[in-house]
Amino acid sequence: MSTTSFKQAILNKRMLICIFTGFSSGLPLFVLYQLVPGWLRDQGVSLAEIGLFSLIGIPYVWKFLWSPLMDRYSLGRLGRRRSWMLTTQLLLLFSIAAFGWVNPIANIWSVAYLAAAVAFFSASQDIVLDAYRRELLPDNELGLGNSIHVQAYRLSGLVPGSLAFILADHISWQAVFMIVAAFMIIGVLLTVFIKELNTEHNAPKSLQDAIVLPFKDFIHSNGLKSAGYTLAFLVLYKLGDNMATALQTPFFIDMGFSKTEIGVIAKTSSLIAMTIGIVVGGIVMIKLSINRALWLFGFVQIASILGFAALAEIGHNNYALAIAMGFEYLGVGLGTAAFTAFIARTTNPAFAATQIALFTALAVLPRTFANATTGFIVEQIGWTQFYFLCTALAIPGMLMLLKVAPWHEPTKQTNANTLPTTTN
Repeated sequence: MSTTSFKQAILNKRMLICIFTGFSSGLPLFVLYQLVPGWLRDQGVSLAEIGLFSLIGIPYVWKFLWSPLMDRYSLGRLGRRRSWMLTTQLLLLFSIAAFGWVNPIANIWSVAYLAAAVAFFSASQDIVLDAYRRELLPDNELGLGNSIHVQAYRLSGLVPGSLAFILADHISWQAVFMIVAAFMIIGVLLTVFIKELNTEHNAPKSLQDAIVLPFKDFIHSNGLKSAGYTLAFLVLYKLGDNMATALQTPFFIDMGFSKTEIGVIAKTSSLIAMTIGIVVGGIVMIKLSINRALWLFGFVQIASILGFAALAEIGHNNYALAIAMGFEYLGVGLGTAAFTAFIARTTNPAFAATQIALFTALAVLPRTFANATTGFIVEQIGWTQFYFLCTALAIPGMLMLLKVAPWHEPTKQTNANTLPTTTN
């Protein structure tokens, strides 16, 4: 691809929107999986209890149950997609801020209920943002658009995972949560300024159609056997790295790093890694197929898990922390970008909300239930062996690529972004 066409592919309004959807989608998730665990550990909550907090991610698993409602109905004059966006984003802004008014030692169940509410609103926002992005991007921009979305998604983690911990050494946790919540205004501004896409004619005609047709379409387009392989792959591909990052912040704290060290080093190393990731991910997604990106980035993703094992052996060392975090942001970010593009490619834009909700729900299934055991596992075998276990659990997902995304693609799929997208 020429330099001019590469610039044209990146420098357009659709890619800018993908940056904002990624940031708005990622922020509440990182609040739940980085800020809240770190806050709880800092307040003296046990690792076992913090590990159980992974169960608050259940709404991400079951979001396909209410996604047909978001495919079928609109909440107001903003349109079918934007009305749901604005509602969920405002609810997230207020619910994230509410953490600051809870004492986690005296009211751990209040923290759990609030975290579950944030997870529900966040999962609902993801449904509509994913659907909007699928409708926005033409097939030949799915790889690049989703790569940019994921890097912005990861970038949002600097707010709850870096800025928040730096601030926590100087101001109250209540103020920290209010500042972090205010970043959801970025999502609100996105919703206000973008236009509703002209896809109302694709909306399901009834709630029954919204529930039944997406599943029939997926089976019909792929065949029963192939559909089964795809679903298994969605569960397994991110299993290892999801478990590895479940207790990331408590791990750093146990290694003796201060909140400021975690914040500053996370900011510096992850920014460098994400800059590299945007360039590398964009080039690979454009010049190679999504299939080959899944292979290449999958191996980098596995290797990045071993960086945490090395840090567990090295202990408190700022350079080792920077390398481990930078490599994790690069490896997991690239792997997620390819994985997200694969999911988008597999869906029919007419049923985007429900199909993407189902596929991404399967992808987070391990994160929700397996991650709930991570605290107990670490307390039994230690950090180093835990990360070796995560590395081993990443291998089955790579093996599934042989079935769902072979390196040498069938002749009928010469374009990696071509899959059946309509069912008449």
